[in-house]
Formats: sequence, C-alpha cells, structure tokens
Amino acid sequence: MSAKQADRLATAGLYAVAGVILALLAGLLGYVFVKGFPMLSWQFITSPPQIFKGGGGVGPQLFNSFYLLVLTLVFSLPVALGAGIYLAEYAKDNWLTRSIRISVEVLSSLPSIVVGLFGFLFFVIYMGWGFSIISGALALSVFNLPLLVRVVEQSIQSVPRTQREAGWALGFSKWETITNIVLPAALPGLITGIILAAGRVFGEAAALIYTAGMSTPALDFTDWNPLSPVSPLNPFRPAETMAVHIWKINGEGIMPDASAISDGAAALLILSILLFNLSARFVGRFVFKKMSAS
Repeated sequence: MSAKQADRLATAGLYAVAGVILALLAGLLGYVFVKGFPMLSWQFITSPPQIFKGGGGVGPQLFNSFYLLVLTLVFSLPVALGAGIYLAEYAKDNWLTRSIRISVEVLSSLPSIVVGLFGFLFFVIYMGWGFSIISGALALSVFNLPLLVRVVEQSIQSVPRTQREAGWALGFSKWETITNIVLPAALPGLITGIILAAGRVFGEAAALIYTAGMSTPALDFTDWNPLSPVSPLNPFRPAETMAVHIWKINGEGIMPDASAISDGAAALLILSILLFNLSARFVGRFVFKKMSAS
C-alpha cells in the first residue's frame, strides 16, 4: 500500500468515526425532542409541578437551575481566575506547583457523589445551612474548580509570549500586561471553560441531592427580597433543579404522567443549555471585540 492510499484510508476512517459520532448525537437529541417537544408550553415552563395528579410544570425547577448556575459561577470564577493566573504567570516550576497541579487533576476526577457527600457533611451539617441553594452552589463550586483552574491556566499559557513582550515594551507592569493584554487574548478559551462548567451544573444531580435537596417550597415570584423565606432569591431555601426533578419523579413513581413530564423536562433542559451556550458565546465575542478595540 502506497503512502497516498494509506492517507486516503486513514482520512476515510476518521470521517467514518466522525459520522458515527454525529449520527449518535443527532439520534439522541432527536429522540429527546420528539418525545419531549409536545409537552413544551408556556404553562409547562412557568407552572409548579403536581405530585398526585397530572398536568404540572417545571417552573420553579427551571428557575432553581439558572439561579444555582449563577451562584456557582459567582463563587468559583474569581477563585479559578486567581489560581489560573498564579499557576500560569507567577508560579515557579518546583515541587509545590507540581503538587498543586497534581491535586487539581485528582480533584477533577472525583465522582460527583463524593463531592455531594462532602458538601452534605460540611455545608449542610457542619455549617448548619441545611439543604439549601448556597450549600448546593458551594458543593458545585468545589466540583467545578479543578476544571476551571486548568482551563484558565491553559488559556493564559496559549497566549504567545510576543504579546507579553509587546506590553512590557510599552511600559506596562506585569499585572497590567496580564489584565490588559493576556486576559483579553485568552477570553475565547475562558468562555469555553465557563460553558463546560455550566453544562456540568445544569446536568448535575448526585451532588445536589445531598446539598440542595429534592424539594422546593412555595415561592412568591413577586417577592424579590433575598431575606424573605418565600422569595425565590433566598439562598438558604431548598431548591430542586431540573436534573434532580427528572430523577426524582422517575424514581418515586407517584406522579401519574411522570414519563411525559420527564420527557418535557429533558427537552427543556437541553434547550436551556443551548440557550446559555449561545448567550455566553455572544457575550464573550462582544466583550472580546470591545477589549481588543480598546
């Protein structure tokens, strides 16, 4: 076999593998949408669920998923940015930084249920916050921090050194070079890391069962005082997310239309992830253009 034939054969094999993966992904998404799309309506998206009768919705669960995502990013992003900048720009190559990187890699491979049990013991019991949004958000922050730290570090390291040298030539300090040149150039990679972390938050169930709980109290969506017990913004209330709700109704078997509700919730969850991803990329591209222009 000649080199050209081997190249064509390898190319055909790669195209075949990619086609199989795309077909599996399209089949999975198509199945979820075909089963769940008939359930999607404004009433389904905004109304609370029913337990012993059919016709409920997933409004509070959808709100809880986005609220938990926002709190998780608020807690984890500043820490991940600081740690990633330190490892990429300031840390020396010695046993300490190598130990930190190994620890980050080990933490990134922890099963989510282990993180959930840690969150249950520390945030729920030791801190006394009970099953609450803040307990779930902090547990997911621990779960997502290794991923975010590695993404931030690698995104910063991928910026060419010539750009840093250009900043130093203009008289910028090291910190000014990082904030004005390196971080804007690394922004596309940072946005990708945020999207990956958001997908894990939306789809996580095991860690939240032990921290955020499997119930949502009656909420008053006209009361936006975070200190009010019926406010949806109260971080110390239990919060059942979409993924937990899907697991719960299928496990309990009490809801008469559990199969239809879970199908609709799965389709809505995928649409929510898609909407967040597109929004994050649009905002990231807009910020990148503004920062690059300045």
